Amino acid sequence: MKRKFIFLINPISGNGKKDFITQEIKDFCASEKLSYEILPTNASGNYDFLIEKIRSERISDIVLAGGDGTVNQVVGSIVKADLIVNVGIIPCGSGNGLAFTAGIPKKTKKALELILHGEAKYIDAFELNGRFSCMLSGLGFDAKVAHVFARKAYRGLLSYTQQSLLHFFKAQPYQFEVKLGDHSFFTEAFFISIANSNQFGNHIKIAPHASLSDGLLDIVIVQKMNKAKLPFAILKQIRGNNRLQNLVDEVSKNNILYFQSPTITIHNLKFAPLHIDGEPVESEDVIQVNILKRSFRLFIP
Repeated sequence: MKRKFIFLINPISGNGKKDFITQEIKDFCASEKLSYEILPTNASGNYDFLIEKIRSERISDIVLAGGDGTVNQVVGSIVKADLIVNVGIIPCGSGNGLAFTAGIPKKTKKALELILHGEAKYIDAFELNGRFSCMLSGLGFDAKVAHVFARKAYRGLLSYTQQSLLHFFKAQPYQFEVKLGDHSFFTEAFFISIANSNQFGNHIKIAPHASLSDGLLDIVIVQKMNKAKLPFAILKQIRGNNRLQNLVDEVSKNNILYFQSPTITIHNLKFAPLHIDGEPVESEDVIQVNILKRSFRLFIP
């Protein structure tokens, strides 16, 4: 069957100029004689029109030029509609956590070559109280930064770093009850990250052992500690120096808890802020998280 492509371009993701990316796509498709259409993303997140186009026009490939928020909205709609379609990413967001975890090239032409000649493989995703997440979500400090960052006109790495440093000095731990099957524990933590990808984005690997297709969530809980120790503890985690843990033995022993599970329930006792794939969302007092195995097909090197 002849492949038919839809390119969705987010005009405000990251800080690059999308006109140049659009022209690269047009030139590539013309040289390869591809059947394609270029559309803007939908700021409302409603992609009913896309689902109808995929069905009626038998679209084989959806290519997203944007960041993790764009991927979340579009792929979440595709998964909800139970459609099988190949997904490609041209990374041009502020973080690109899923793309970089998957090893997708940053350069547009190389990403396009991967999409045209590579193989689309099933990867996992997960859901939080029924809300779709394609890479990493969290509660606490990083979610607070995400809420502030979302209101900034400029959303590049420099802006994110500035907001992270500013809010670091004001950060206070939140109280949580964490349940894993029959086991539960209370913790005061600066943040909890729930990851299927290994990073926040920009190659900052908060969950170094994470796999996109192992059927498990990687959970990182940065517990209450002396604020002076906090940057060094996080740096140790990012460098991959922390091994995966057995929580029964180690909840009270480690500043950072790092473990895997297909499901987790978090009681958000102090109503810590929440983000899903870097985008701020309304928080909830109980958050049930479940892995979605083999959720969608992504072009991976």
